Amino acid sequence: MNRLSSACAVVVLALVAGVLPASATSDSADAPHVHVRLVVVPDSLTAGGDAKAGLSFKLAEGWHVYWQNAGDAGEPPHMHWTLPNGVTAGALQFPAPQRLPLGPLMDFGYENEVLFPFTLHVAKTARTGPAVLHTKVDWLVCRATCIPGKAELELTRNISTQQPTESAPDAALYDRFVARLPQGLPSSDRVVFTPVGAGFALQIATGQRESEAAFFPSDQGILDNPAPQSLTPTADGALLLLKKDAGLSATPAALNGVLELAGGRSFVLAAQPGSIDATLLRRAIASASQEVPSQGREQGKGSERSLGEIALLAFVGGILLNLMPCVFPVLFLKGLALVRSGNEERRTLRRHGFVYTAGIVVSFWALVGVLLGLRSAGSVLGWGFQFQSPVFLELLAALLFFLGLSLAGQFELGLSLTSAGGALAAKQGYAGSFFTGVLAVIVATPCTGPFMAAAIGYALAQPAAVTFAVFTALALGLAAPYVALTLQPAWTRWLPRPGAWMDILKQATAVPIFATVIWLAWVLAQAYGAALLAVLLACFLVLAIAGWFLGRWQGKRWAGVVAALLLLIVVLAGFYAPQKLISESTPAAQPATGRGWQPWSSEAVSQYQAQGRPVFVDFTASWCLSCQVNERIALDQPEVKQGFAQANVVLLRADWTRRDESITQALTALGRDGVPAYVLYRPGQSTPILLPQVLTSGIILDALKDLPRTSGQQPN
Repeated sequence: MNRLSSACAVVVLALVAGVLPASATSDSADAPHVHVRLVVVPDSLTAGGDAKAGLSFKLAEGWHVYWQNAGDAGEPPHMHWTLPNGVTAGALQFPAPQRLPLGPLMDFGYENEVLFPFTLHVAKTARTGPAVLHTKVDWLVCRATCIPGKAELELTRNISTQQPTESAPDAALYDRFVARLPQGLPSSDRVVFTPVGAGFALQIATGQRESEAAFFPSDQGILDNPAPQSLTPTADGALLLLKKDAGLSATPAALNGVLELAGGRSFVLAAQPGSIDATLLRRAIASASQEVPSQGREQGKGSERSLGEIALLAFVGGILLNLMPCVFPVLFLKGLALVRSGNEERRTLRRHGFVYTAGIVVSFWALVGVLLGLRSAGSVLGWGFQFQSPVFLELLAALLFFLGLSLAGQFELGLSLTSAGGALAAKQGYAGSFFTGVLAVIVATPCTGPFMAAAIGYALAQPAAVTFAVFTALALGLAAPYVALTLQPAWTRWLPRPGAWMDILKQATAVPIFATVIWLAWVLAQAYGAALLAVLLACFLVLAIAGWFLGRWQGKRWAGVVAALLLLIVVLAGFYAPQKLISESTPAAQPATGRGWQPWSSEAVSQYQAQGRPVFVDFTASWCLSCQVNERIALDQPEVKQGFAQANVVLLRADWTRRDESITQALTALGRDGVPAYVLYRPGQSTPILLPQVLTSGIILDALKDLPRTSGQQPN
C-alpha cells in the first residue's frame, strides 16, 4: 500500500462528518480519544510581564497528535485567539517528538500526554481586572484512522500590578514539557552533513560517544521518513545515515530539524555541508548494509501480518458468498447429496471435497490471471488511467447497472449461468466434483458485487503474489462450508432451508451497486459533458428492457436471444459513441477551473516563475475522491484563499480527468504516478515543494508563511 493508503481514513471521516467539534465553555474539552486543556500557570497576570502557558493534550492509548512537521501525513495543532487589548499570545513551541510508524508511513508526534508551551505577553498599558482568554483550537488525532477535532477553550485571569503566585500542579506540568523543548546546539558541538548514495551522512560531534540518535527534519520532502536511520557511534559522537526523499532532486543548503540524543537531550539544528572522514563513512555504510537483512525481516513480518489480516477478511467474505441466493442452493443440494452417499467411505468423501476446492481455486486463479493482464496492459498509463477512458466509464457503469437490476430482483442472471455450467458439473467421479467447484464460481459471479469489488480493487494495486494470496483466501472461504460437510456429513442437518431471507439479502446488496453507478455517471458528465451522459442513460434504458425480457419470460430461449441483442447494442454504443462524440466536439479547456484558478501548462509555470511569482499547482481529477475532499476541506477554505491572495500566488489547476500526456509527464517528474498532487513553486528556487496528498488548511498556510505578503487580490 502506498502513502496515500494509510491517510485515506482522514479523507473519509472529514467528508462524512466534517471536522468533529468538541464544544467547550471552560478551559478544557473532551473529544474522541483526546482531552484538551488550556493551561495558564500563574493564578493572575502581571501588567508589563509575561506568563507561562500551554496547550495540554491527554490521549487515549495508541492515539497521537503531531509535531510541527507531521511526517508522512497529519498536521500539528493550531490556536486562534480572542484576547483583551494589551494581551498577546506567542506561537506554540513543540517538545521533541517521537517516531510513530503507521503501516508503511512514519508520523512524527506525541502519544499519551503532551503540552505545547507558549507565552502570554501582557503590556504595561493592559487594563487591570478580569481578563477573558478565549481561543479556538483545532487538531488531528490519529491511530489507524485519523479524526479532526476542534474546541473553544476559555479561562479568566486577573490582571494586576502584583507578582502572581504559581499553581503547583500546572507549574509542574509546564516545567516537565518545557524541559523537553529542543535547545540550541552548544558552541563546542559540531554537526555537518554530506550527500552520500541515496541520502545524507550526518556527523555529530558532542565530545562523547553517542549510542542513540534520531533526526527529525523541519521541512517536508527532504527525507524518506519511514526509512531506518543507521547509527554508527564514534569516540566523540556518532554518524547518522539518512535516506533522502525520492522526490528530492537537489541537495538542500542545510539540513534543518531537531536532533534527539540519549538521555532526553534534543537540539535544534541547521546542519551545514561539511567534510566527513572517508574511513568513518565507509565503516558506517558497511555497518548499515549489515543491518538491512534483519530490518528487512522485521518489515517482512509487518507486511505478512497485514497480508494475513487481509487474507482473513477475504476468507470470511468467501464464506459469506455461500449465503447468496446464487450459491446457497448449490451448497444445500450438495449437502443433501452427501447425506444420500453416507455409505461411501469417509476418505472418498474427503477427496471429493478437496477436488471441489481445487475447482474453485483454479477458477479464481483464472480470474486473477485476467486481472493481472489488465493491470499489466494499463500499468504504463498510471494509476487511475481507466477512469480517463470514456469507453471504460460507459461500459463499467452499464455492467454495474445490469448487475444491480439482477440483484434487485428484475431477473435471475445466476440461473442462466447455472445452466451453462451444469453440464460440466454433471460429470461423474472426481471430474464432476472439480467442475462443481467451477460451477460454484460461475454462479457466484453475479452475486459477488459487494464482496468482489474490494478484492478486485486491491488486486489492481498490489504485487502479483499478494493478489494471488487474497483471491486464494477468497476461494478457500467459498469452498470451506462444503469441505466441512465432507468431513462431517451429519452437519447437513444444521443447514437452513432456502427461503425469503435470501432474497432480502440479495436485494439489499443492490443499493451500493446503484450508488456506484451514480458516481460513475457523474464522473462521465464532469469529464465529457451532457452528450455522453445522455448516451449512458439511453444504455440504462436498453439494459432495463433486456432485464425485463429475461425476467418476464424467464428460461425462454428467444427471450435470451433478444436480451443478448440488446446487450450487444449497449456494448457497441459504449465503444463507438464516446469516440464519435468526442471527435466531433471542439476540444474543451480544462474543466474545474473555478474563480482564481487557471488551466495548467508547463509554459505557464515557467512564465510566472520568470516573473518572480509563486505558483501553486493542483493536480486533480473529477474521479479522484481524495481530490474533491481536499478541495472542500482545504483549498476552498476562506483562510486559504486569503493566504493565496496575500502572497500573490498564481493558482494553476492541472485536470487529469481526461488523459493528458503533458500532465502525466509532469507527475512522473515529481515522483508521483497519480493524483492528487500539490506543488508550490517558490520564487528563486529551482526545486518545488511537494505537499502531502492529504491536505489541510494548516499545511497550505505553513507552506505559504515564508512568502512575501501583499495587500493585493487573488490573481486571475
